Amino acid sequence: MTLVAAVVIVVVAARKSRDPFGGVREKVGFQDADLALRMPAEGGMDERFVFLTAWQRAVVPEAHRFDLPLGGENGALVYNAQKFWEMNEGRGGNHLGDDLNGIGGMNTDLGDPVFAVADGLVVYAGEPSEGWGNILVLAHRGPEGKAVQSMYAHLDRMLVARGALVPRGAKIGTVGTAHGNYPAHLHFEMRASDEVDIGAGYGDKKLNRLDPVATVAAWRGAAPEALAPSALAVVQHPDDDPWSRLETKDAKAAERLLELIGGKKEKE
Repeated sequence: MTLVAAVVIVVVAARKSRDPFGGVREKVGFQDADLALRMPAEGGMDERFVFLTAWQRAVVPEAHRFDLPLGGENGALVYNAQKFWEMNEGRGGNHLGDDLNGIGGMNTDLGDPVFAVADGLVVYAGEPSEGWGNILVLAHRGPEGKAVQSMYAHLDRMLVARGALVPRGAKIGTVGTAHGNYPAHLHFEMRASDEVDIGAGYGDKKLNRLDPVATVAAWRGAAPEALAPSALAVVQHPDDDPWSRLETKDAKAAERLLELIGGKKEKE
């Protein structure tokens, strides 16, 4: 039997079984995201694995500051239940993100708000598999123009759509359980990437994954006590008085605001 004939037989068998994964799912585990990405059965590009267009790359905002997605760490309301790169024998690999939990444990944080860690463009909003649940991916321009992404998984609700431009601190979703597959928590990832590739939550190689909490801390771009809003948020809500909110709490954010609106507002 030739190699081509063998491939045809496998494809036909998979189609007859009406299982687009050809029976592989049973051997991998309950989390479909562990499977290799492939073209949809009906044809066309799988939106979970696409490069950003030139237009999308052009509108990805610069991120001058990063904050944690469930609020400041000094609030002591969140703990890291499974840290980046911890080995999970049950899943057969190292954890590729941080699992952020409410301090009450279990489902006490179900429905809690999830915030954008930095100014960004929503490049994915959907449910790639039941095991992943709802996922949002935001694209950012990090320090020195680096292409980076933040990913928020297992969400109960998604409050922004693909293509939306969101400021740092914007409420983009709520903590969920991925249809009850896990106790409520946020699986949070940071990636050095300019493509949408959901991939798996565990692996034996880090690939483009960054240590999420450590990366946010390193790229914070502001003093721990600085509470100023995103300059992008101020521009998107011009009815608010940006100067009373910014003042001297975050000099970099104020400087960025000047760039966006083209000059300092004269105080009356």
